[in-house]
Amino acid sequence: MNDIAAAPERAIDVFLADDNLIVREGVRAIIEREPDLRVVGMAADYDEVVAGATAAEPQVLVTDVRMPPSFHREGIDAAKEVRKRHPGTGVVVLSQYDDPEYAVSLLAEGSAGYGYLLKDRVAEGNQLADAIRSVATGGTALDPAIVEALVRPVIAPGELAPAEEELLGMIAEGKPIKAIAVARRVPPEAIDTEVEAVFVKLAAGVASGNPAALNRLRMLHQAIVDREEQGETLSRLLPGGLAEKLRDGKQRIGETETLMVTVLMSDIRSYSTIAEHADPSQLAGQLNTHRAAMNHAILGEGGTVMQFVGDSVMAVFGAPFPQPDHADRAVAAASGMHALQAGINADWAAQGLHPFGLGIGLSTGEVAAALLGSEERLEYTLVGDTVNLSQRLQTLAAAGETVLSEATSRALSVPADTIALGSQLVKGRDTPVNAFKLAPAGTPGTAADPASP
Repeated sequence: MNDIAAAPERAIDVFLADDNLIVREGVRAIIEREPDLRVVGMAADYDEVVAGATAAEPQVLVTDVRMPPSFHREGIDAAKEVRKRHPGTGVVVLSQYDDPEYAVSLLAEGSAGYGYLLKDRVAEGNQLADAIRSVATGGTALDPAIVEALVRPVIAPGELAPAEEELLGMIAEGKPIKAIAVARRVPPEAIDTEVEAVFVKLAAGVASGNPAALNRLRMLHQAIVDREEQGETLSRLLPGGLAEKLRDGKQRIGETETLMVTVLMSDIRSYSTIAEHADPSQLAGQLNTHRAAMNHAILGEGGTVMQFVGDSVMAVFGAPFPQPDHADRAVAAASGMHALQAGINADWAAQGLHPFGLGIGLSTGEVAAALLGSEERLEYTLVGDTVNLSQRLQTLAAAGETVLSEATSRALSVPADTIALGSQLVKGRDTPVNAFKLAPAGTPGTAADPASP
């Protein structure tokens, strides 16, 4: 891989890939004769393309279709991988084949920022330079021969067969290519080709003035816009995974389902005392760091963060999607929370900040889960004694400790090392509960003291 010297200021950075040294140097010369373009790196195979373009972060990747190791379509696959890592990267694919199959596979996920040119024509005029400039700003550049090959098979512009109408509907619903392929029991590549053919048909219909084709495109556009807006709103308002469940029609507002779960409640010990002596802005920063770490530990075990309230965190394992090992996941998450907070406390100590010591309670049992509210405001709620008990159990935990219910202990697939606390009377319950304490996982931030008010 070669790094090329810097060129004029504000030039478009280009990464060049081709396994043929002569072709590579020739294309490089064509690119660098333009004052606003500069080659910042070159590669000869798939791995070099991905690694080099990821490191160089060019505005445009220019690549051959076929490269080592198998000389099939490594260039297109490498381009898509680079786009995953750096979504804004423009791509120009150079090919010696006018077969539209390669163009279809390149453009199946959308044409913005993509170009497809024939190698034997790149030296004609400014075709390559213009294509690089176009894809760098999100445009599209297709060789006329490729466009002709794509449009040639179209029959009855704008008119779709029933199977094509069905495919268009699935696209509007937001189903990914792989999901459609599974539903139809065909390879994803086949669906890629079908999708491209449908859009080519509609485009041809619009060009010929067919109002039906234009209406279908408008319908598709509106469906995508509505779905994206709904998805963004739901994802911000609801716990992870629930927005998708709601969009798929598997959860309706007001509908209740009974689930077996493990609920986790955590609380920062002596938080009121800490808040009394801390700078509010500084404390807000500490809380933000704490919440981010707790969120990471919970999501890492497949849990759902229900809410952050002040210094407390509520999470559930086994909802909104059932998990047979919810108790194991909850115990692992609690240990992770203590460990992450211990590391944060060490950093805070060096800054002279007060550490946080967590008390965590775990309770396992049946709950009623429901999505309550209206379209404007939704809340995913768990109701049941299991929720209340987890909150009460965390009050029995000193800083750095986790206390679990007898039901949680029994639900573990591998018995945990616990200390029996015996029968405990907790606030709000008429009968005592058997509780167990896990050994602290990580150094607690503060000495054992009562739960914060």
